[in-house]
Amino acid sequence: MGYVAIKGGGRAIEGSHAAVEALRTAEGAAGSPLSLSAIEHQLRLLTSRVVSEGGLYHPRLAALAIKQMQGDTLEAAFALRAYRSTKPRLLEMPVQDTSKMRLIRRISSAFKDIPGGQMLGPTYDYALRLMRLDLADESPEAFRSVASRFMGQRPGADLPDTFPKVLDALRADGLLPPLASRPADAFDITREPLVFPVPRSAALATMARAETGSLLAIAYSNMRGYGDVHPTIAELRVGYLPVMLPHPVTGELIEAGEVLMTECEVVAMYESDDNDGPPVFTLGYGACFGHNEVKAIAMAILDRALQKGMRDGPSNPSEDPEFVLLHVDGVDSMGFASHYKMPHYVTFQSDMDRLRTTQGKAADTQGVKA
Repeated sequence: MGYVAIKGGGRAIEGSHAAVEALRTAEGAAGSPLSLSAIEHQLRLLTSRVVSEGGLYHPRLAALAIKQMQGDTLEAAFALRAYRSTKPRLLEMPVQDTSKMRLIRRISSAFKDIPGGQMLGPTYDYALRLMRLDLADESPEAFRSVASRFMGQRPGADLPDTFPKVLDALRADGLLPPLASRPADAFDITREPLVFPVPRSAALATMARAETGSLLAIAYSNMRGYGDVHPTIAELRVGYLPVMLPHPVTGELIEAGEVLMTECEVVAMYESDDNDGPPVFTLGYGACFGHNEVKAIAMAILDRALQKGMRDGPSNPSEDPEFVLLHVDGVDSMGFASHYKMPHYVTFQSDMDRLRTTQGKAADTQGVKA
C-alpha cells in the first residue's frame, strides 16, 4: 500500500522552525550568540567528534553545525556531511605518512621507555573526574590568563615535532609481519556501495567516520567476552598531519596544509605468519579526524576483530563485517530511527484493519467452539 499526499501543515512546520530558533536564543537580551571561535576552541573535543563523524575536516564549519543544531552531534555531522556532498572532488590524495605528524600527545602502553619518550600532552586520563565548580563563575580575566601562563612556561620547547614509530622497533625485531611492498588501492565509500565481502580499506574508511558511541559499544562487546581481542596499545598519537598533495604542474609533493588527527596502533595475540614464517603479533589500526582517542582505540580493536572474521568467518557480531559496518554510521542510524516520526497514517490504518479482521475471526472461532 502506498503513501498518500499530505495536505496542509506548512504553517505548522514554519512554526516548529521558529520555535527551535526561539529556544536557541531564549536568553534574549541577557544573552549573546556563541561565536564559532568559542565553539571550535572551548568545545574542541565536540568539534573533533563532528569533523570525524561528518567525514569533512573543517573545524569552523563543524562549529557552525554544532551551533545550528544546538549541540546535537548526530544532526551536526549530518549537516556537515550534506555540505561536503555539494563540493566538487578535485583529486585523490596519495598515501600520507603519519610518522611526520606534528605531535601534541603520544603514549604507549606496551613499553615504558619508547624511542623519543612518552609525551602525555593534553588529556583527562590522569585527572579526577570531579566537577570543577569554579568554572561556573569563571571570569574573563581568569579565563584569558590560563593559556598565556601556560605558553609563557614554553612547555616542551626542546621536544622535536615528530618521533619514531613504536611499530618500527617491533618490526625490526621480527615481532610483526613486514610491510606490504605496495599499499592496496583504497576503497572509496563515498563513490562505491558496500557490497560484501569488502576489502579492509572499506572497513577502515567506514569506521573512520562512524559514530563514536556505536564503535565503542561493539568494540566493548568484543573486549568483554563476545570476542577475544585484548590488545596492548603499541602507540597512540594525536597531532597535526601535514597533507602532501602533488603540484598541479610538476607533480612534486608539496604541503597543502595540516589536519588534526588521532592514530592508534594496537598489538594483539600472535599467530603464524601467512607465508609460513615464524609466529608474529597481529595488529589493529584506527585513525580519524580530530582529537578522538576512544574512537581510534575502538576502531583499532574492531579492525583486528574484522580481520579475523574476514579470514576465518565471524564467530561473534564484532567479527562480522556486514553487522559492524552497516550499523556504526551515526547519520544512517539516526536517519532510520528518525523516519519513524514521519507520517505513517496509511500503513497504520492498514495494520488496524487487519487486526480488527483477525480479532473478528478469532471471536467467531471461539463462538463456534462454545
